Amino acid sequence: MVENVSPAIVGITNYQTQNQTTTDFEDFNTPFDESQQNQNKNSQEEATGTGSGVIFKKSGSKAYVLTNNHVIEGANKLTVSLHDGKTIEGKLVGADPLTDLAVVEINSSHVTKVAALGDSSSLRAGETVIAIGNPLGEDLSRTVTQGIVSGVDRTVSMNTSAGESSINVIQTDAAINPGNSGGPLLTTDGKVVGITSMKISETGVEGIGFALPINDVKPIAEQLLAKGKIERPYIGISMLNLEQVPDVYQNETLGLKSSQLDKGVYVKEIAAGSPAAKAGFKSEDVITAINGKQVKTGSELRHELYTNAKVGDTVNITLVRNGKEETKQVTLTQSESK
Repeated sequence: MVENVSPAIVGITNYQTQNQTTTDFEDFNTPFDESQQNQNKNSQEEATGTGSGVIFKKSGSKAYVLTNNHVIEGANKLTVSLHDGKTIEGKLVGADPLTDLAVVEINSSHVTKVAALGDSSSLRAGETVIAIGNPLGEDLSRTVTQGIVSGVDRTVSMNTSAGESSINVIQTDAAINPGNSGGPLLTTDGKVVGITSMKISETGVEGIGFALPINDVKPIAEQLLAKGKIERPYIGISMLNLEQVPDVYQNETLGLKSSQLDKGVYVKEIAAGSPAAKAGFKSEDVITAINGKQVKTGSELRHELYTNAKVGDTVNITLVRNGKEETKQVTLTQSESK
């Protein structure tokens, strides 16, 4: 199986010009690739990070690679190393920071294998999985590690260039090392069920890695291929997690009861003409639920909005105003900005 699927696994190198700030992958809760930063003061373009990817589609003269956004973010140039040792240029088709996904286009003339995508919803804890990638760069390309599914339907928070994001992941103990970012997590029959994205690298923590479920990845990849970006619904508010607002202010100014403290999203400002403005939102409202699903933080609100709603939908948003709960109907429009 490994020999069969390996030709579909690639390495990706991110080049940035010297006068640009290099990407610090630690900021993205993905402490994978900073060891790959190559400081070459004599070169105009520097290799600032390496990662992995998997070829998931081939069409005519083009083939397409799935990888992580944090692998390619900020790149002036991308190179893709193939299984036969050839290095070719990659072209970014589209990327989505909030789901940490990107699609890269390459010439298909050297592509001999396209990976088969599986069904991540059928995964069970204890099932054997295999990760293939380029840990520590191309010197150890196509390293294979084995583990099990440690948990499914985990939710982790991640800081991205587009704000904090709460994403659904598969937890695994298969060894994931610097450079594995963007590589596939495979079942024993060679089907891609996840894209390895991050791990917890703290003292005393061992064997906790995460992959993006392929069932969540597919629609994002399809939209990136079609449009080069992800169109998301827009409410039109700036917000804070309620827990960042002092308890005294929550109690005395917002009129929240002790059982309501720190549970919700504080609305700072409303954009003029936005869906929130049209629905009658006011600054200092506290959002507590969308369509009956409780939200305690801004990342949870975004997750519900981006996962379970689309542009044009009308959603019921529950809020607390002056200590009293009420529900507003909001018709979502397309996002105007980050």
